[in-house]
Amino acid sequence: MIDSIQPTFRFCRFRSSWSLAGVFCLLFVSTPVIQAQSVTPAAPAMSPQPKEIQPGALVSVHSVSVLVPGSDPDDLFAAQNLTQSLTQSGILLSSAAGNADLTVNLLRADSSQARRLLSASHLAFDAPMHDEGYVLVSQKNSTAGETVDIIGQTAAGIFYGAQTIKQLVESSPNGPQIWSATIRDWPAMKYRGQHDDLSRGPFPTLAFQKHQLEVFAAHKVNLYSPYFESNLEYSADPLAAPPGGALTRDEAKELVAFATPLHIMIVPEQEAFGHVHHVLEYEKYADVAETPHGNVIAPGQPNSLPLIVSWFTQIAADFPSPFLHIGADETFDLGLGRTKPEVDKRGLGPAYADFLSSIHTVLAPLHRRLIFWGDIGDSDPSAILGIPKDMIAVPWVYGHKDSYDNDILPFKKQGLETWVAPGDSNWRQVYPVEKTALDNISGFIAAGQRLGSTGELTTIWNDDGEGLYNQDWFGTLFGAAAGWQSVKAEAAPYEASFGPSFYGDKTGRINQAMAEIIAAEDLIDVSDEAFWLDPWSPAGLAKADKLRPNLSAARLHSERAIELIETALATDPSLREKDSLRAMELGARRIDFIGLKFQLSDEMRDLYAQAYDLQHDRKKDSTTENLLYNISSMNGRCQDLRDGFSLLKNLYRESWMAENRPYWIDNVLVRYDLQTQLWQKRGQDIDTLIDNFYVTRTLPPANQIGIPAPVSPPK
Repeated sequence: MIDSIQPTFRFCRFRSSWSLAGVFCLLFVSTPVIQAQSVTPAAPAMSPQPKEIQPGALVSVHSVSVLVPGSDPDDLFAAQNLTQSLTQSGILLSSAAGNADLTVNLLRADSSQARRLLSASHLAFDAPMHDEGYVLVSQKNSTAGETVDIIGQTAAGIFYGAQTIKQLVESSPNGPQIWSATIRDWPAMKYRGQHDDLSRGPFPTLAFQKHQLEVFAAHKVNLYSPYFESNLEYSADPLAAPPGGALTRDEAKELVAFATPLHIMIVPEQEAFGHVHHVLEYEKYADVAETPHGNVIAPGQPNSLPLIVSWFTQIAADFPSPFLHIGADETFDLGLGRTKPEVDKRGLGPAYADFLSSIHTVLAPLHRRLIFWGDIGDSDPSAILGIPKDMIAVPWVYGHKDSYDNDILPFKKQGLETWVAPGDSNWRQVYPVEKTALDNISGFIAAGQRLGSTGELTTIWNDDGEGLYNQDWFGTLFGAAAGWQSVKAEAAPYEASFGPSFYGDKTGRINQAMAEIIAAEDLIDVSDEAFWLDPWSPAGLAKADKLRPNLSAARLHSERAIELIETALATDPSLREKDSLRAMELGARRIDFIGLKFQLSDEMRDLYAQAYDLQHDRKKDSTTENLLYNISSMNGRCQDLRDGFSLLKNLYRESWMAENRPYWIDNVLVRYDLQTQLWQKRGQDIDTLIDNFYVTRTLPPANQIGIPAPVSPPK
């Protein structure tokens, strides 16, 4: 692969320099500039959408040569990263294919070759483009092949231009094709981040984290923030990290080394105030807990700040970013225990701000800027006055608001830099609630850009321990697009681009499958609670009353999604991210099963009521028996539910192990086991009841055997 990355220099003739808009007017009079968010049938499917793009035509490509005339090591890495992707798309390297019909040049803007090309193409670099912007120009070369020149002022600009080339490549029945185009592009926000909860159950393998980083980089993300409560191993404090479920120091360093050439900084969040229950449950840390075995580190205790210093000294050594994320959200226990007298006297806000200031002081020797969650701005704005001005506030909101201004402005007015944190709406759901996620991400990031927030962190949370990141890509990559693009990210063009840009699916099946899942989510509750709820419990009966009108329609949508995904997997071997597709299918199957569970529950209630009413009619004995067999037998409803839970358990295990370590999985699988056992036991009880009916020809009342009353009285 390295053989094709040649440090050579090629010359051609150029014209004088104009702006990009000018060259479009001259060269492409019939087609206007496509601004961000504009997706048409005559344009490549891209995410993020470039700021300025003039698409040309699709050109067949069989072989490629990627050249780095300046021989810069960072640019050589970008070339290797690009060639790896192109070869995976079926394009041969020039060393194996002879003369290339696609030549890619990675050029620094200050080189004479780049200056001449910019001049001839009437293109220029504006000031906002300097750090991460790039120019891409496609043109025919002298051998009738295609040349694509990427020009950047920095290594990051070159790298992001190379990532854009990846999305210009499409598969076709006749082999790979690439869009010709002229592009100027740069990010709207300086920090475009992904926040990943690693402390609530699923803990990814190092291989999957590297895959995440590669995908993030391809979508122009430049910050990854894994979330830790007790799942980072500390040499000085090794007690709390669970064996098999924590990141070691060697793994941390390996991850940083992998991320650096991808232009991603890793900024781990170690909770340093609240959310540290799994540390405080150890007796060793009893003297720093606000309440016994609680969630909050108590300010003012002799060992509180030394513990925090110990943690973050190691983090600073292992993660050399300019930031330290100390968390400090949801400190609900504050004032309930050791600090109650102080909070009663001075108020919650001042006590909170004082501890943040103390953390700021003791960590100052590490020379890093501190990031903290900004929920205090909403709950007690007076606290903001005491927060050091060089800290970065990250207000978080995970649902729709007509205006997010009041979540940002309290910090801005006090001179604090802000990032915004929308959410993927994945927590406690069998599949992320995509409509909620898209609305929240779009609106909150747009508000942040308008009010001067310098960064965004799209968050996923695994509150219930069941989350699968392979189900989160749709939402998280929308966050990446919204942070890069300078106009408000709209759902429709992103939804149209997702299947082609992420999965390489040109048929529309995957986009339609996602639309079907979203339609199902609109109709019924797709929470984990609804999935695990016993439909014969009081809560289950109340839930059934709410869901019943839409169960059939929701199931039809989810089943259509399953069919589309299965068809795509069976007919297109070139699809990418197949583990994610299987996780998507798992989500659709779990949604479908929610509907099936409540339908079968209703049917069993009605079947038993009918059997009960017929029990003394000897002419209807066979009918009565058949009604009971429909509740429990080879194809009984109890067995259907048992079989459904056991099937989904196996599919869930496969998706979990495709991305995570074995740690914690048993805490989820046991829930499947309990449900399987529940319906197995209920089936056996009905079998015994049927055997007794043969002898006694009587049935007990439904409430004596745990079956609820029928949905509607028997006719």
